[in-house]
Amino acid sequence: MKVTVITAFPGLFDGFLKTSIIGRAVTNGLLDVRIVDLRDFGVGNYRQVDDYSFGAGGMVLMPGPLGEALDTAGRERGKPFVAYPSPQGAALTQEMIENLASRTHVCFLCGHYEGIDERISETRVDLEFSIGDCVLTGGEIPVMAVIDAMARLVPGVVGRSEAVSEDSFYRGMLDHPHYTRPAVWEGREAPPVLASGNDALVNAWRRRQAVTRTLSRRPDLLGRADIRPYLSHGVYVALVHHPVRDRDGQKTTAALTGLDVSDVCRSCRTYGVDRLLVVTPLPSQWEMLGVLTRHWTEGYGGQHNPDRAKAFALVKSVATLERAVRWIREKEKKDPCIVGTSAANRADAVPGLEAKRMILERDEPVLFLFGTAHGLHDDAVRQCTMMMTPLSGGRGEYNHLAVRSAVAVVLDRFFGWR
Repeated sequence: MKVTVITAFPGLFDGFLKTSIIGRAVTNGLLDVRIVDLRDFGVGNYRQVDDYSFGAGGMVLMPGPLGEALDTAGRERGKPFVAYPSPQGAALTQEMIENLASRTHVCFLCGHYEGIDERISETRVDLEFSIGDCVLTGGEIPVMAVIDAMARLVPGVVGRSEAVSEDSFYRGMLDHPHYTRPAVWEGREAPPVLASGNDALVNAWRRRQAVTRTLSRRPDLLGRADIRPYLSHGVYVALVHHPVRDRDGQKTTAALTGLDVSDVCRSCRTYGVDRLLVVTPLPSQWEMLGVLTRHWTEGYGGQHNPDRAKAFALVKSVATLERAVRWIREKEKKDPCIVGTSAANRADAVPGLEAKRMILERDEPVLFLFGTAHGLHDDAVRQCTMMMTPLSGGRGEYNHLAVRSAVAVVLDRFFGWR
C-alpha cells in the first residue's frame, strides 16, 4: 500500500512511523509511506505556504503549493486518491477505512490554521472526512489515525488475522469486553467462562456481550451492521404460497414460479441464510420444485453453473407453515422468532431497525416470511412474532415490489455490510 502525506510539519510523523506495529510494517515493506514537506513547494525565499483568508480571518494554506505537491506525488507514485481531514467532512467509518485500504495510492492533505483553500477541496480532493465533532490544530493527528486503521487491514501487519475481524466496527458492531490476569482484581472477577477452555461457550459469551454492548452504547450502529455473525442460531426464509391473499383479500394458494425460487435462493446464499423453505400444500408444485432443484443441483444446470447449484442446495419444500416452524424447532431445539413482511400498513408493525434490535435481544432462530400473490393471509400473520413495516421507495402510493426484490432488500438491511 502506497501512502503519501503532504504536511507543513513533517517532523510530527517521525515517531509514528518508527514505533510499534506501524514501525514494523514500514520496516518490512508492508506499508510504503512517504512524507512530503509542503514547504518544498512554498513561494519565495521564505517558502510561504499560507496566507490570510479573504474577507478577514485566520491563515489558510495556499492552493499553489498544495496543487504542485499533489501533481508531483501523482507523477512520481501514480495517480492518488486524495483524502482530506476536515470538520466539514463526512464522519469517518470503518467502511471508509476499508475503501481507502483498497486503493493503490492514497494521498492525505494535512490542513492547518483555518484549513486549505476551497478550490483545492473542489478540484483535487476525493474524500473529505471528519474524526469527530471537535477542532484540532491540524490534520496530522487524524491522518495518523487513518493510516493506523488502514494498516491493520494489510495482510501481515497484524500478527493474528482473526484479531482484525474481531475488532469493533468490523461488521458494524462493537467489540466484546476483554480481560487478562489476574482473574480477580480489587474484588472484581473476570467472567469464569473465559477460562473454561470451552471455545463454543467462550464464543457464545463474546457474541452476546458484543450485542449487549452495542445495543446499550451505540444503538445507532445497527442500521448499517451485519448482525448475522452475532446470532447464535440459524436464519431461515419461507417463500409462502399458502396461506396468501388474492386481490380480494381472500385466502388462496399461489402458483410457484421458477424465477422467484431462482432469485430468492441466490439472495439467501449471498446473505448467509441457512435454508429457503418453499411453502406450498400442492403435490404438483412439490414435483415442479423437485424437477427445478435437481436440474440446478444434480443435472446439467448444476454442472454448467456451480454457483447456482450452491444456491439451489438451500431449497426445501414444506407443505405448511406449521411444518416449516416444526422443522426449524427440531433442528435448532428452539422455537424461531417469526418475522412477517407485508406491503400493507399495519398498526402493530415495527420498523426494520426495531426488528433488528428485537432479533438480537431474543437470540432465537429467525424465520422471515415472504408472501407471494397479494401477501400473507391473516392465518400466516397470526403466527408471526412481529410484522415489519412495509418497504417504501418514498414515491407516493405505489408499493408493489416483486417478492424476489423484497427478499433481497430485507436481507441486505439485516445482513448486509455497509
